Order: sequence, then C-alpha cells, then structure tokens
Amino acid sequence: MSTPETPPTNRFYKTADTLVLSDGWTVALDGRTIKTPSRQALLLPTRGLANAIAAEWKAQGSKIDLAGMHLTRLANVAIDRTPNLREEMAEELSRYCETDLICHIADGPRELVRLEEARWAPVRDWAADMLGVHLVTVEGILPSPQPGASLDAARSYALGLDNFRLTGLLYGCGLFGSALLAMAASERAITATEAFEASRIDETWQMAQWGEDAEAAAAAEARRIEARALAQWIDALG
Repeated sequence: MSTPETPPTNRFYKTADTLVLSDGWTVALDGRTIKTPSRQALLLPTRGLANAIAAEWKAQGSKIDLAGMHLTRLANVAIDRTPNLREEMAEELSRYCETDLICHIADGPRELVRLEEARWAPVRDWAADMLGVHLVTVEGILPSPQPGASLDAARSYALGLDNFRLTGLLYGCGLFGSALLAMAASERAITATEAFEASRIDETWQMAQWGEDAEAAAAAEARRIEARALAQWIDALG
C-alpha cells in the first residue's frame, strides 16, 4: 500500500478546483486536470472526495509536499494499483485476521486487560454479527488458528468493495494492525480516529506507567494524522 516518496517540489499552479465530468469528478490545477503517476485521469467517485483532494492542493505552500497529501496518494493507489491487485488485497486482509491485534489480549495486568476488552470486544462482536467474521481471542502474542469460514467472509467482504473503499480498507489494516478495526472504520461503525486510538491502548497504558518517549510520541502523532485523513477519505466516499 505504500507509494514511492517524492521530495517536495515548487508549487507550479495558482488555483485548484473541482470539476464535474460525465462519469465522476476530478481536480484541475489552473484549469488542467490532474493525472495519476501512471498518467491516468484522476477520476473520483464522489464530489466530496474531489473537494477534499482539491483542498489538499489548495493548502500547499510554495513547496508541494506530496508525502503529506494522504488523500491524493490514496486516490493514486486506488486508480493505478488496486484494480490489478484486488485478489491479493483480499488475501492480505485475511492474513491480518489471522494475527489481528484486537484478538491478542494481554496476560496482565488486570487494568490493561480491562481497558483492552472495553474497546476491543464490541468491535469483535460487531464483525461477527454484521460481517460473519468471528475471530478467536488468545492471551499474549502467539496466534491461534482462525476459523476458515471467517477468513473466507473477510475475503468476500473485501472483494465486495469498490476500488476506492478497498484501498482505504487495506490502508487502515496497516495503520491499525487490525483487520477488524479497519473493517469497522470502513463501515463507519467507528471512526478511523477511534480505531487508531483503540489500536494504541497498550502503548498508551505503557506510556502512562513509564512516561512518554519523545520519538515514539512523534511517530504516533504522524500516524494519528494519517488516521484523520483516512476518516476524511471514508466520509468523503459516503
């Protein structure tokens, strides 16, 4: 799901506007429509997403920082890569299910277990009830075999999504370390920012016990920004 990092370049346009097309929406810079890295049209499925991507381009200063333009990067992936990788992405979702973060419960202390289960159990129950993805929980880090029917249900769910939603789903898996949190965010059972904070319960608890590490806090904040962008992506898709 990663894309090559591009160094900042000089801003070469004055305006970024949303354009409606016969089959969707796009973004134009000084009246010229944007292309993806593979030179395809940036054809977007909703006006909301086109508006959000146009806002990213408007917000750039004298330098264009594509690495920080998360919505544009996700759209590029959805158009250039996802159509040819759908089966592989569905399989990747099932692999996340096999080692899903929120199925690995701490073996102590009791306070941490209580915090985990207060946030994680409702998401596991939701996935089982709504998507047929019922995963087994374990104590500690060693995984347990998961029901084949649940892994099949996860694959089917992924393949039922359009390319833009599938792109967001797999992005969420990597961000949260959890297929269940990513699916819940994709279906808006929880927000992507809520999913991100739920994925950090262990880190947050450890930080409360031993203090905050500046480097770890900076890394977490960078990922939190990505979670906010994913929330915007999901909401813009409707």
